Amino acid sequence: MSKISEKIEIIKQHHKDYPVKVIPIANSLGIKVYRAKNWPDDLSGVIKKVPVENDDKESGYAIYVNDDHHENRRRFTIAHEIAHYVLHRDKIGDGITDDAMYRSGLSDAIEQQANSLAAQILMPKKLIDKAKKDGLSSPNDLAEKFNVSLSSMNIRLNSI
Repeated sequence: MSKISEKIEIIKQHHKDYPVKVIPIANSLGIKVYRAKNWPDDLSGVIKKVPVENDDKESGYAIYVNDDHHENRRRFTIAHEIAHYVLHRDKIGDGITDDAMYRSGLSDAIEQQANSLAAQILMPKKLIDKAKKDGLSSPNDLAEKFNVSLSSMNIRLNSI
């Protein structure tokens, strides 16, 4: 099994119910998550290499997320940074920074990959199907129960 496949399997273990809890996913991957205070509004989050504290128990990465942003935005940012860790770890270097317009300044393809995986992390098809069986049919109701923005839910629903 590839390293990406192993990380995806760890993520899937957290897809038991909605809303998906992203901090436990990060922690299961060995990534610590911190809320950053007094950041500019256009800075959503960053993933950085950090010193490894416990030989094999830590990944050597931490996610910092803007504490002033809405909970839904913070959740998507954390999922987005997890996606960078899973898909683009070799490109992280000393930090991939998200900003409102250009996100990390990486190629659009890399950012789109991270956004797509972030959406799959937060809104896996099997949980959307479960929610629909539970009687949640409108995108607004689904977005509310998954703790994501309506636009994120609409994009996800159109992709599955």
